[in-house]
Amino acid sequence: MQDQRRVHIENIQPQLNNGQNFIKRITGQKVNVTADILSDGHDVMAAVVKFRHEKEKNWKEDRMHETGNDAWAGEFVVEKQGFYSYCVESWVDYALNWQYGTLRKIKDNQSVTSELLEGAEYVKALYGKATKPEKDYLQKLEKLFSNDASYDTAIAEAMSDKLKDIFKKYPAKILSHQSAELRVYVDRQKALFSTWYEFFPRSASSEPGKHGTFKDCEALLPRVAAMGFDTLYFPPVHPIGEVNRKGKNNATTAMPGDVGSPWGIGSQYGGHKSTHPELGTIEEFKSLVNAAKAQGIEVAMDFALQAAPDHPYVKEFPQWFKWRPDGTVQYAENPPKKYQDILPIYYESADWKNLWKELLSAALFWVEECGVRVFRVDNPHTKPFYFWEWLIAEVKKKYPDVLFLAEAFTRPKIMDELAKVGFTQSYTYFTWRNSKAELTEYVTELTRSRQKEFFRPNFWPNTPDINPFPLQGANEATHLQKYFLAATLSSSVGIYGPVFEYMVSDAIPGREEYMDSEKYEVRHWDWKKENKITTLIGKINKIRRENPSLQQTNNIEFCDTDNDQLIAYYKYDDDRENETLMIVSLDAYYSKQGHVKIPLHSLGINQGHNIVVTDLITGNSYHWDKEWCYIELHPALPFHLFKIQK
Repeated sequence: MQDQRRVHIENIQPQLNNGQNFIKRITGQKVNVTADILSDGHDVMAAVVKFRHEKEKNWKEDRMHETGNDAWAGEFVVEKQGFYSYCVESWVDYALNWQYGTLRKIKDNQSVTSELLEGAEYVKALYGKATKPEKDYLQKLEKLFSNDASYDTAIAEAMSDKLKDIFKKYPAKILSHQSAELRVYVDRQKALFSTWYEFFPRSASSEPGKHGTFKDCEALLPRVAAMGFDTLYFPPVHPIGEVNRKGKNNATTAMPGDVGSPWGIGSQYGGHKSTHPELGTIEEFKSLVNAAKAQGIEVAMDFALQAAPDHPYVKEFPQWFKWRPDGTVQYAENPPKKYQDILPIYYESADWKNLWKELLSAALFWVEECGVRVFRVDNPHTKPFYFWEWLIAEVKKKYPDVLFLAEAFTRPKIMDELAKVGFTQSYTYFTWRNSKAELTEYVTELTRSRQKEFFRPNFWPNTPDINPFPLQGANEATHLQKYFLAATLSSSVGIYGPVFEYMVSDAIPGREEYMDSEKYEVRHWDWKKENKITTLIGKINKIRRENPSLQQTNNIEFCDTDNDQLIAYYKYDDDRENETLMIVSLDAYYSKQGHVKIPLHSLGINQGHNIVVTDLITGNSYHWDKEWCYIELHPALPFHLFKIQK
């Protein structure tokens, strides 16, 4: 195919899979775009980043600049939720090329009478685009460039930045080349910054031995808000299956009075569009959601697409499950774990279209009827990627505020793929990263590789499914370390609450599972109890809300220390108006001393320049003017959270 264009555009970043997937931002963030732009010869080139929201017809442009070696950079700000398209357009700019070449000849003391006549043609071509003052100026230039008597004045004007700016403002774009379009999805701020608290509603009662209700949960909202959590996540609140119900500690046979696992969804009382009768009605759940909003808290629902053997789906839509030759259904398995109380949904069903529509309607029910805008999705990696891509897109098409957290502890590329197809946030391997080397390597991967464009991590020290070995029998300092690291390394953090804050960590021997797990029984917690952990969690969460540097994940730089039991990292917001320095002792039993190397270059200062660092936990301030500063931390308070003032 013949093509007269002279410009080639290559290696546009950021992009995923040649544009097959979209990158992610939140409202108000920048998209920094780079590209390699090439042309033959030595002519002056120009380029712009073009962008528009999906509901806009016209493109907006931001001028790109060359950064060296044919690399170009530009940026744009995303202001609204939804999809934006963006691309790069480039051309040989003949007007600027004329000005550049003429200036070089002038500096070489060459006569440019002929070039000025050529310039008159370039300025005349802008009359139809220019404002009236600009047109008056251009008409003046046309006369100057055509008048030999005004030669000195003419060349001065030809060299002027004023003329250059007008040429840039109204480019001719002759034979321009536009790249393929790429996409960015823009979410609300909570997609990037959120603080999650999980508890089981059935354990919310203040009376020992009594099943909790949604009303009991409402009574706990002030406590959750006071601790600084903005997202309250509940395990499934649907009716629990009675067939093959699990007993305590995952026993295959339930005893009388055993309440079963809330993830075994569905019974004679309903399925995914119903609430467990002992928790309360749909109206009472809606009341809880509204009461939480009044406290600045969003209720996150567990979206677990699976069915107990007595779920209404099994009887009404048997084709949605895979039946074996003997007439039974294979229950769910994740060796060595077995879930006899759960039937996996068969996504390869011949009736898959109706199945997908029904599952979408289950999500939309809670959005439309109860005002839910956050879902924690159970085991999304065991369902087809294309199903999630479709369902999430359909929900967000109508309700762009809805967020989806992927609960997938699985292989890295699968976790990445779930994020690429639309999940807003993702669980991570943080739960198993403990040493300085492990934490540094993992966070660097999240924030420096291409993952930073699509994978939003949510750091959880524990979950009802995971009682990690370092927390088993751990002391107070270990719990404080884990929460502080989670809350300051990542902008989104969560805990399985009462178990963590009260240091309940007895485990099934040799396994990362809780003994007497709340997944299988009602527990009673002293919700009025406060301790050092609850107090410090509340303080850390408050500091996160007040410091934009902690409300994002990617702007992070690890600092050198001379003690491997001390980890230090510097964070900053996009405008570098808020800068913080975190230093953590990883030893939960002994004091640790050492020196931390202050990131002077990133701070834009030299050694000898005095800075004030204020520990936002204790209120103590220090004056530092050296590159290496002394630190001592004790298990009683194993971290510093410094705000930097230069």
